[in-house]
Amino acid sequence: MSALWTSADAEAATLGHASAAFAATGMSIDTRTLKPGDLFVALKGEARDGHEFVRAAFNGKAAAALVSRTPDGVNDAAPLLTVANTQRGLEDLARAARARSHGKIVAVTGSAGKTTTKEMLRLALGALGATHASAASYNNHWGVPLSLAAMPRETEFGVFEIGMNHFGEIRALVGFVKPHVALVTTIAPAHLEFFGSCDAIADAKSEIFEAVLPGGAAVLPADSPYADRLRARARQAGASRILSFGNDAKADARIVAIHDAGEGMKLEADILGRSVHTRLRASGAHLASNAVGALLAVAALEGDVLNAAAALSDFTALKGRGARSRIPFGSGSIELIDESYNANPASMAAALEVLSRAQPAVGGRRIAVLGDMLEMGPEGKAHHARLARNIEDAHVDLVFANGLQMQALWDALPASRRGTYGATSADIAPQLLTALRPWDIVMVKGSLGSRMAVIVDALKSRASSQ
Repeated sequence: MSALWTSADAEAATLGHASAAFAATGMSIDTRTLKPGDLFVALKGEARDGHEFVRAAFNGKAAAALVSRTPDGVNDAAPLLTVANTQRGLEDLARAARARSHGKIVAVTGSAGKTTTKEMLRLALGALGATHASAASYNNHWGVPLSLAAMPRETEFGVFEIGMNHFGEIRALVGFVKPHVALVTTIAPAHLEFFGSCDAIADAKSEIFEAVLPGGAAVLPADSPYADRLRARARQAGASRILSFGNDAKADARIVAIHDAGEGMKLEADILGRSVHTRLRASGAHLASNAVGALLAVAALEGDVLNAAAALSDFTALKGRGARSRIPFGSGSIELIDESYNANPASMAAALEVLSRAQPAVGGRRIAVLGDMLEMGPEGKAHHARLARNIEDAHVDLVFANGLQMQALWDALPASRRGTYGATSADIAPQLLTALRPWDIVMVKGSLGSRMAVIVDALKSRASSQ
């Protein structure tokens, strides 16, 4: 494999100056995850300046550092690529990486399921050729260019996640990516504090269609109430092909049947008129939709859908996004469904649907531990209160809730379903641990700011202490 960035290539891309020759094999903005041979980018954030960590980067065997000034404590012989602004320098590398790539590129956005769909595409396309995808949830103003700049020259397929919480953010980021296929997973009331309506959210998400390359495809959710609006926006953006996926009989990629299979599911689908079968080591109608959307994106790239579908058999739910674990507890165990990463009404309903399909052993119960869905705007409390219906439909036995917004749900629940309510996740953790009994199934979900990972960690710590 050739070097990701030589000093000459990086100088040409950024118009910067390299103090010494180097050849970098990777990219990093964080010394805690830096690998030997990485090009360390000294980004300046609101709280920290990456220049303060350049010395640590070289101690970690970084190949070079991209800087806008000479950092303190660095050896005079250390290779520094000096640019006017390090964020701009990173963006320049992203543009250059995209320009030199001959790979087929997919961009993914949506109110929920972005990272899951991206990881499904990583697996599906990885069966077809050398595939590069965004790490973790690197979908913002530094994450997207960092992911692009880290794309190897030999990449045959690239998958990039794009997020936003204001108008114009996706437009700027997808301009770097220039995808052959742009996929929207779903539209849901997320970030309503900044947008005011789901129509506005759909318009903001549809910015992803604006940079689709000629001959490329816009892929959208057929079952969404905003499908027609997304379709209209894709037409305005000049998308050559507009494809849809979901349960709708007219969708280009359609879910035919879902069958429970142990801790996963078997999925039958029709992808552009072709019967496709796959299996996931995870369950939930929302994951089936994500999988069908991913396979439609593969088809839009003219990839081998059957081989891609076979590769999805290795998919398991991600940490914080449905990952399951069995934790020793008392004379038995509890099953944890970790949905702690984020939440909005659509993803909360999906997680409760997964909980409803989980069957506790004799004596066990379905327990939902829920934190605030943040950035929901003036109707936030109403959105929380409406979850009471989802909880009833899911046959949840007990609810533990925390956060100011979740008070509305708590008030809407019957006394028989109330576990404990508190201001924070730390407030309810002790009561939850006391209330649990063997064979319970516990689903934990809330927005990242609700810090529901505290609950997950408490459950796992309890197990390790037994």
